[in-house]
Amino acid sequence: MTRASMSFALIAAVVVTACSKPPAQQSPPVPVQTAAVSRVSAPLTIEANGVVEPLQTVSIAAQVGGNLEAVEFNEGQDVQAGQVLFKIDPRPFEAALRQAEATLARDTAQAQSASREAERYKALVEKDYVTKSQADQAAAAAAAALASVQSDRAAVDNARVNLGYTTIRSPISGRTGRLLVKAGNLVRPNSDPLVVVNQLKPILIRFPVVQRDFPTLQRRNLKGPIPVRVVTADSGRVAEAGTLAMLDNAVDSLTGTVTAKARFQNQTNSLWPGEYVRVSVELQVDPNVVAVPTRAVLAGQQGNYVFVIGNDKRAIVRPVSVGRAVGDLTTVDKGLEAGEQVVVDGQSRLTPNARVEAKPVPVSAGRTTQAGGADSLAGAAAAAGVKAGTS
Repeated sequence: MTRASMSFALIAAVVVTACSKPPAQQSPPVPVQTAAVSRVSAPLTIEANGVVEPLQTVSIAAQVGGNLEAVEFNEGQDVQAGQVLFKIDPRPFEAALRQAEATLARDTAQAQSASREAERYKALVEKDYVTKSQADQAAAAAAAALASVQSDRAAVDNARVNLGYTTIRSPISGRTGRLLVKAGNLVRPNSDPLVVVNQLKPILIRFPVVQRDFPTLQRRNLKGPIPVRVVTADSGRVAEAGTLAMLDNAVDSLTGTVTAKARFQNQTNSLWPGEYVRVSVELQVDPNVVAVPTRAVLAGQQGNYVFVIGNDKRAIVRPVSVGRAVGDLTTVDKGLEAGEQVVVDGQSRLTPNARVEAKPVPVSAGRTTQAGGADSLAGAAAAAGVKAGTS
């Protein structure tokens, strides 16, 4: 074989080898989870930690001393205004009342006699049968006897009042607490309370409002009742909604807050005095707001963005302008339209224009990932609330 033939054979072998090389393989699609952009009703609320307190609290104490004969209720029982709670031995006070009535009767008779005597002396002094000094003395004796009668009447009234104090009634409707003094004990007037009664229906929740939110709350308060919702410490949502009942008349200079109170009817006793709760005061509701799951929003050097899945199953980087949090959602002011699909899981493996294998996020309670799911998403939004001034 000549040198030219060998060169031709080598070139032919290289060409054949190059033609037989397999084509470059494309990267496999990235598995991600997606959710649909939806429209929701987004409430704007003020959130704060609050404490439940009774509408009224009364410490029941004895106003007269004596032996506590009977307790007419059970600890922790609901009582009505005017219901008998305690009975103190009434016999000493009954005797004191009878004594006062007898004294009144005696002094009344003496006053009547003195009055008649004064009238006789008044007639006799006109005929000069007695001196004017004697007539004046008779008139003074009659006036003193009348004053004694008035004093005796006051003593009778006081004795009757003290006798009434031996039966202790509840001044309000509410629930009794722990019994502090048992039957058979000797009680003294205005000493330690016998029991404490709290009014639970309706009930109040006291909470602070930061100074920067106070003007907004004031303006909203002028438009009508402001709804207030509560989440308890165990994340249980109270079904009943209350209303804002009071705003304090001064800002606390130490904390920079204004004390507010919300009133709840508390028909199911779901709120209890002393309980700590999370309060959401609803200022307004923005309807038909575009929202996405919060975990779909990523922060970059140029601002917030999301990965949008186009019809070609490729991930597109879309800058967005976010609003405020609504539960596990975030409202979007610009950059998205309802119905678009955004990536909520798997963004760390994505690059712009990467092919994806999209799987929808499973629908959870209180939330939907379908476009137009405003009703169910509104429930989640209302449950969580939104802090004022965070948008």
